[in-house]
Amino acid sequence: MLRRSLNRLLSCPQLGRTQHQSPFCRAGWSRALAWAALLCGLTGTVMAEDWPQYRGVAGDGKSSETIASEPWTGKPRVAWKVDTPLGFSSFTVAGGMAFTLVTRDHQGQPTETCVALDAATGKEVWSYPLGVAEYEHGGGNAGTPDNNGGDGPRSTPTVYGRHVYVYDAHLLLVCLRADDGHLVWKQDIAADFAGRNIKWKNATSPLLHEDVVFVGGGGPGQSLLAFDSATGRNLWKAGDQLITHATPTVATLNGSRQIIFFTQSGLTSVDPTTGDELWSTDFEFRVSTAASPVVEDNHVYCSAGYSVGAGLFEIQPQNQVRRVWLKKNKLMNHWSTPIVLDGHLYGIFEFKKYGRAPLQCVELATGEIKWSERNFGPGNCILVGDKLVVLSDAGEVVIVAAQPDQYRELGRAKLLEGKCWSTPAFSDGKIFVRSTTEGACIALD
Repeated sequence: MLRRSLNRLLSCPQLGRTQHQSPFCRAGWSRALAWAALLCGLTGTVMAEDWPQYRGVAGDGKSSETIASEPWTGKPRVAWKVDTPLGFSSFTVAGGMAFTLVTRDHQGQPTETCVALDAATGKEVWSYPLGVAEYEHGGGNAGTPDNNGGDGPRSTPTVYGRHVYVYDAHLLLVCLRADDGHLVWKQDIAADFAGRNIKWKNATSPLLHEDVVFVGGGGPGQSLLAFDSATGRNLWKAGDQLITHATPTVATLNGSRQIIFFTQSGLTSVDPTTGDELWSTDFEFRVSTAASPVVEDNHVYCSAGYSVGAGLFEIQPQNQVRRVWLKKNKLMNHWSTPIVLDGHLYGIFEFKKYGRAPLQCVELATGEIKWSERNFGPGNCILVGDKLVVLSDAGEVVIVAAQPDQYRELGRAKLLEGKCWSTPAFSDGKIFVRSTTEGACIALD
């Protein structure tokens, strides 16, 4: 009860973890911090937080909440399960609601659909139809984990305050009211910004930072785009890069806040207020790049499948880029973006390897593999406190200690049917996972 009261006290979106706070939130931040320190000191608990966008508050796959060393006894408690037909969208959780994209029939056509669920019960609150869920590339609709294709929406909604932002496979960016799903504004990147879609269509999620929504996908001179989150007004447009399936990353390097896009030409970093390029570096592209850049200190790690491999780059003062290492056809994350903790990457590596790809710990400075545990397949993992929450491609949720000396498993349970290529979410002591068939909420408290 006390933890929930504290969470309501600090209920401004993304408070304390990112810079995009309302004036009201900023004004009350010092007072809120004082109360947080007092109450957490008295109770020893960690404040519950939202998971408002792809890969969490800061987009780095991390939650500041904690998980017990024995996360469940026997089997975990499944709070609810719902149908989530087709697609690889993940859950986002904010304001007591959970959001994802599914495929549904709308006016006789399979349609990408944003659904909003009550996070406590799984009961649907509203839905909003987007673009047609037909992609003309032969992905197929099979839901088994050993299948190497699949159709359906791939993007994940972003939640900020009273609004939800969705970027569909056809480059349509919409802003919806979080409480009822009513349209606030939309931008058709394909029609109005000479959009250039890619093989298997867009899979990137909207990135929100300081009241600005960032996406890629426009034409020459407007490939990278920024929009006012409240009105949808275009703030700037820049660049001539073709997008990939990798969602951009916000980071601070050498004291400079920046947005890093992983495009087909490589890494491109821009000033979030102007779109001016800060630095760029080449990185090979083949077929598809889908894992987001990972940042620690002034280093940026990136990886791609299709025999490309991985690389680490140091961003030096004056935005000079030094390549630290490059491993050809190794450490391929494909779409499974790793997390970084204390100089080590934790994530699922190897290309495809359905049902077999390993969870690994990799030393960031050298690219050396510290430990490897097979048979996860190309699922995804996040970090909650000092523990990994891993979703295998076959629907197993596994809790693993995030430590570089050895693989130490703390809990494992088969929870989902269907193919799981999406990323877990964590909010208020609960894990939110989904497959091409069903979604579930697992309560740990």
